[in-house]
Amino acid sequence: MAVPKRKHSISRTRQKRDAHYKRVRVHAVKTSDDKAYKRPHVEEYIEL
Repeated sequence: MAVPKRKHSISRTRQKRDAHYKRVRVHAVKTSDDKAYKRPHVEEYIEL
């Protein structure tokens, strides 16, 4: 008779494949001329 496997932690490959589900959302910032949105980068100065 088939026995179900014991519950264990997520496999290594599944952890890597599911990594993109846990990524933090990127905050969009409106550019200074109010025409577009862009992602703020750490090294550039952001005008809000």
